[in-house]
Amino acid sequence: MITKFEEVAGQLADRVRRGVYSTAQRLPSEYDLAKEFDVSRLTVRKAIDLLIRQQILVKDPGKGTYVMATPSKVESGRMGLQGFTEAAKAYGKVSRTEVLSFGPAEQLPRVVTDALELENRHDQRVDLLVRRRFWDDDPMTIEKIAICHEYVANRTAADFTGSLFDLIEREVPIAYSHQEIEAILVDSELADLLHVHLGDPLLRVNSVTYTADSKPIFYDTSYYRADKYSFKSTLTRQGH
Repeated sequence: MITKFEEVAGQLADRVRRGVYSTAQRLPSEYDLAKEFDVSRLTVRKAIDLLIRQQILVKDPGKGTYVMATPSKVESGRMGLQGFTEAAKAYGKVSRTEVLSFGPAEQLPRVVTDALELENRHDQRVDLLVRRRFWDDDPMTIEKIAICHEYVANRTAADFTGSLFDLIEREVPIAYSHQEIEAILVDSELADLLHVHLGDPLLRVNSVTYTADSKPIFYDTSYYRADKYSFKSTLTRQGH
């Protein structure tokens, strides 16, 4: 159940996305926001602290709270571990998913079977999901995901047109993910799918996503448009 401060944070974040509060603009005082939302100042303070952790707002001690400058590219990981659908919503975009294929994986590279620790699993079956993801009308990424079958049993391709995280978390909570990122050049297949030119730069991200007790859930190789995506973090100084 959503808490009151999360509700206030959501409304403030929506105002930022819609440009009601613009970059470098100081927000109304905690007193004024508390009066507007009919909540306590503590609730407003907790909402603002949440948006600061999500790097939507920044606080200048003694002067107020401001909207953080928005990067021109999507910053993966800016708000923690999120699925594509969640990230799109956070940036005020509409996500869309095209399932290119889904079915049992007949043969997998050793790096994938090792990462999923198949030798130690009772059910060693793996399903392979390939999707193209869009923000608004722009193709952003191609995903090739090897998922342990126990988490997607009885699913069909039509089930994967939305958030994979939401779907999997109906079976098991997702805790964290390890990523490795490298730059590559677009081949003819990816150029056609992503609407970019042959030889343009791409970011290939190999990741393994785990449960809290370190059990692998899926291995994902995704290809991101380098003109749209970046994998960097915004670092803020604490206590200054």
